[in-house]
Amino acid sequence: MISGEDDRNYWEQMRLGDQDALFGLYNNQYFHLIRFGLKINPDDELVKDCVNQVFLNLWDKRAKLNPVENVKSYLMTSLKRCMLDQLAYIDRTNHALHQMGETSESNELSYEEIMIGVQQDEELKNKLKIAIGQLTPRQFELIQLKFFEGLSYDQIAERTSQTVKTAYNTVYDAIKTLRKILK
Repeated sequence: MISGEDDRNYWEQMRLGDQDALFGLYNNQYFHLIRFGLKINPDDELVKDCVNQVFLNLWDKRAKLNPVENVKSYLMTSLKRCMLDQLAYIDRTNHALHQMGETSESNELSYEEIMIGVQQDEELKNKLKIAIGQLTPRQFELIQLKFFEGLSYDQIAERTSQTVKTAYNTVYDAIKTLRKILK
């Protein structure tokens, strides 16, 4: 059997509650995921924690998981999301600490002050998710290409078979819509 087929078999068995299948999948993919994660961020502890978290989440949600054709790709995407979430959380916490440090007379922050700063960032994130959900599919696609994948307008136009001007105008309209919704 090839590795992809092994992984699909492990995936299906894990979905049915086979813990040994989870460990088999973990053993098959662990080093691939670590290598992939280190390309995103060189912090090996963060990468290891996120790889483990991905597998813990899989086990917790096994009954709700759908069949997956490319298990390795699914795991890499899950790892990337986990790492980006962790990095964003760290950034929000550091930002809250920094912000509170500037306004507070003493450099020690209470737990409540830190959590308020993090919660405010979470509220903004949730508002943005709702706003993005109100964009047209084309606007959403172009926003994702521009801001999440970092493509230039020329690259966006080429990928979506549009003119550069149309790509620019679509992104501009999407940003205008987001601003309007977020006010």
